[in-house]
Amino acid sequence: MNRWVRGVLDDDRGVATLLGAAVVAVVVILVGVVTFLGAAASARHRAQSAADLAALAAAQRVLFGEADPCGAARSLAAESGAVVARCRRDVDDVVVTVKIRVALGPFGIRDAVAIARAGPTE
Repeated sequence: MNRWVRGVLDDDRGVATLLGAAVVAVVVILVGVVTFLGAAASARHRAQSAADLAALAAAQRVLFGEADPCGAARSLAAESGAVVARCRRDVDDVVVTVKIRVALGPFGIRDAVAIARAGPTE
């Protein structure tokens, strides 16, 4: 083997730089993934809060005999940045499903979905 080639292969200078660069790349990727997971979890919690509030608003309308309980749910969900995907009355209860769009970077735009039920306790 050529002396120059053997010298290059036996020389370990710069290996720490390459390992350091690889570690930095892995850390950057992990931070990005954790950031997107955090965004998804946050959107899910916002969706659940919006669903809970919308269901309570609709249940209040049902309790007082007012018209269009799902209209109240849609209005309140919109103020929370959510969209009511489904709203139905189940005897004295109201079941509301809401969606919130969340951008997850390379994973696309997804919907955080939550369901809530509200009504009288008796």
